[in-house]
Amino acid sequence: MDLVFKALADPTRRLLLDRLREHNGQTLSELCERLDMTRQSATQHLDILGQANLVTVVRRGRERLHYLNPTPIHEMEERWISGFDKPRLRAISAIKNQAEEYAMTDGPTSVPTYVYVTYIRASAEQVWQALTDADLTARYWGHANISDWQPGSSWEHRRVDGSGAVDVVGQVIKTEPPTRLVITFEDTPDAETPREPSVVTFLVEPHEDIVRLTVTHENLPNQEMLNGISRGWPAVLANLKSLLETGDVLPQAPWEMSPGHA
Repeated sequence: MDLVFKALADPTRRLLLDRLREHNGQTLSELCERLDMTRQSATQHLDILGQANLVTVVRRGRERLHYLNPTPIHEMEERWISGFDKPRLRAISAIKNQAEEYAMTDGPTSVPTYVYVTYIRASAEQVWQALTDADLTARYWGHANISDWQPGSSWEHRRVDGSGAVDVVGQVIKTEPPTRLVITFEDTPDAETPREPSVVTFLVEPHEDIVRLTVTHENLPNQEMLNGISRGWPAVLANLKSLLETGDVLPQAPWEMSPGHA
């Protein structure tokens, strides 16, 4: 955690993280405009934040978008905040957030994009297969992801408990095996009032014997869904990582842990 503490020690870098928390997925130019900072200075600070894994860069065409990665800060919380303190701190935080919401205007607020990064000892082809093979997804996700994974095709997130129920549906937007998969994600397919689906991008970047897997979840409809996927994606991807690196999933389903242990 030395790199994390070093990165957080500088007020300019903390300000960069604050700006990304307010508006995730900014280009270097956008960050420089908001902070009145030269590109060279901003790049140096972002490099340090990237080394600490506090900022993740996702390429979108010619653009490089910067996303806040909360994982290292969450690990710091896990290490130094006891289970007895968490309920009290959550209550204080809830009161603070509610007060801030009342103080804000009544206009609509945007839900930030969710980004999660993990490193896996596997090849890009193995990770791609784990993302698209129905039998493998059934092992680490508890659902079989079923599709031919061709652009324009539909996909289903089907339970494997014998019910055959489908909890999520969507459409395949883009496939670039074995490095990029983009899908829509509709978690309320039977709702009376359909809403615009969110979009999930899986980016697989190989490096020698490992890959970096970045999952980006965009166009989230509300804070409730953001809270849900913030707990769900880390659990699912931890199970995927365990399966590829050890040959088996975690001994207990990680998403079944109560929030107090998350």
